[in-house]
Amino acid sequence: STEIFSPVRIRSLAAVRQEEVKLMITGILASTSTDNSVKVNMKVVFSELMFNVIMKIIAGKRYFGVNTDSEVEEGQKFRVVFDEMFSTLEVASPQDFLPFLKWFGFKRMENRLTKLAKELDQLFQKLIEERRSERGKVQSTVIDVLLSLQETDREQYSDKLIKGMILSLIAAGTHTTAGTMEWAMSLLLNHPEALLKVRDEIDKKVGQDRLIDHSDLQNLSYLNNAIKESLRLFPTAPLLLAHESSAECTVGGFTIPSNTILFANAYALHRDPKVWTDPVSFKPERFENNGQQGSRIYVPFGLGRRSCPGEGLATQVVGLALGTLIQCFEWDRNGEEKVDMTDGSGLAMHMEKPLEAMCKPRQSIVDVINRL
Repeated sequence: STEIFSPVRIRSLAAVRQEEVKLMITGILASTSTDNSVKVNMKVVFSELMFNVIMKIIAGKRYFGVNTDSEVEEGQKFRVVFDEMFSTLEVASPQDFLPFLKWFGFKRMENRLTKLAKELDQLFQKLIEERRSERGKVQSTVIDVLLSLQETDREQYSDKLIKGMILSLIAAGTHTTAGTMEWAMSLLLNHPEALLKVRDEIDKKVGQDRLIDHSDLQNLSYLNNAIKESLRLFPTAPLLLAHESSAECTVGGFTIPSNTILFANAYALHRDPKVWTDPVSFKPERFENNGQQGSRIYVPFGLGRRSCPGEGLATQVVGLALGTLIQCFEWDRNGEEKVDMTDGSGLAMHMEKPLEAMCKPRQSIVDVINRL
């Protein structure tokens, strides 16, 4: 993770992020008209964008949208397997709470996950063999990096470990980041004054004669604050990954015994009225001027050495994608009613009803998009 998500590595992937966002924009433009708004399934748009970004980083491949590689069938297999895996993991297994049930044949979920694991193993091994056959040529993917490490330490960097890393990157980097973009866009649609402020900021600081570049993100403070506020209200992982206390300690007056499994409830922390003023309202302004209110418990990616290593990559992709969508298109809700912000069940916080939005290209920037 240190090698893959280092600041230098993330900067080197800027071209990948930029290219995938451009292709996303091109694909949306092809289905729209400057005269009328069309309905766009944003869940699909964001999911395909993130899968393309992650797979381009992992294996140098992209499967969805315009200008896709030839192996569309392989991409569909990945989609089916991961959709099934996420839907399976979102359902609690009775066996987790009543282990004795396995002796009575209650292994339906276990058998299902075993089947999915075998299918993923075959898909991942194919990716590894393809990159291995390209050794000696230009090496820029995650698999290339891991295969290089394998040459010096085959036992530590086995194919099994590489496949585990691929699984972790896809599972943690696609579903979650796509969900973050969907929540953020939904909040902006429900608060059109905030959406307008984001667009005005982009027009002022970037203009309309070129698309947003990754280097512009540091200057788009209101966009960044809107994303932060979205993550505060709807953290991707409402319950952060479990930690275990290695020794007895006291935290906030509470004694934590050793060997205790601990969960941090980010959702509750982010909505604590003792820390946040008007905690359930969407107010990007609360982060203006490096606002420190609640900064010590703003933990959408965890905290400390065990925080999410992909935070840097995720924030860059989310900012670039949302900013470019708002720069290039006029957005509105699909109907008069506000977007339903009900969350679904599962390990990651996602919208129960996938976001559909009305979209129309901005006339002032159509020529820029057409030149892509």
